[in-house]
Amino acid sequence: MCCSFNATLMLEMLRGKRMLFVGDQLNRGQYLSLICMLHRAIPDGAKSFESVDSLSIFRAKNYDATIEFYWAPMLAETNFDNAVVDRVEDRVIRGAPMDKHSRFWKGAHILVFNSYLWWMTGQKIQILRGADNDMSKDIVEMDAEEAYRLVLYQVVRWVEHNVDPKNSRVFFVTASPTHTDSREWGDNETEGGNCYDRTSPISEAEASYSTSRRAMLRVTGEVLAESRVPVGVVNVTRLSEYRADAHTKTYKKLWAEPTPEQRADPRSYADCTHWCLPGVPDTWNELLYWKLFFPANDQVL
Repeated sequence: MCCSFNATLMLEMLRGKRMLFVGDQLNRGQYLSLICMLHRAIPDGAKSFESVDSLSIFRAKNYDATIEFYWAPMLAETNFDNAVVDRVEDRVIRGAPMDKHSRFWKGAHILVFNSYLWWMTGQKIQILRGADNDMSKDIVEMDAEEAYRLVLYQVVRWVEHNVDPKNSRVFFVTASPTHTDSREWGDNETEGGNCYDRTSPISEAEASYSTSRRAMLRVTGEVLAESRVPVGVVNVTRLSEYRADAHTKTYKKLWAEPTPEQRADPRSYADCTHWCLPGVPDTWNELLYWKLFFPANDQVL
């Protein structure tokens, strides 16, 4: 590798540009990580942050640049885009069109998509066919992988019609793994074990496991490979699978205070999905940085 992450260089390369992350809370974690990595290179009076509904915007004023995040956990429109009122069993996804979300994506010079976690709630997904605004009509049930494929194809078609590869770049970040069952990395002695109290990465001896659904990863690769506009894949899955020690565990802010019973057994409410900052998402951003500014060195990633 020729050089490490350089915040000043990245800001200079983003001068006059709009960088947009689109996806779920893991993508938002990567977005916030990047802001943390950049903000120290910007004087206090020359930066700002605002969040309105689904869109968050960080401005580097001296560079006339914005780094933004748009909340769309499954990329397509759903009836639970407000996660606070989400009920898993009632989820319905619109297969097409994508206008509700994608109108916010237009004009971005760098697009960074992700979508995986919210597809892992079951084997079946409800899809609304057609353009009718009534979310109760023409609903079909599909296997999660095929529904995921359908939505990714919609994203690719949008990219092909709205992104000029001469002026813009598109990336897709692969699955962020969870560590909710310690048996998956060979710990068969801890009943109900998860990432709680893990203080070191998973070793090579333990590393034959995988918590990520490989069928979903295959769908991602197959669909993105067919895009007529190049989509750079930032593969964070395997390297993150080692990091059972890097989650927020009991330090995530919860909707409600843990009960006495939960506090007596911290494993019962340990967050083994989201990542600490600084932490693993910083590494994701270093990979993105390399792919964005040093694409000729992709072979070392």
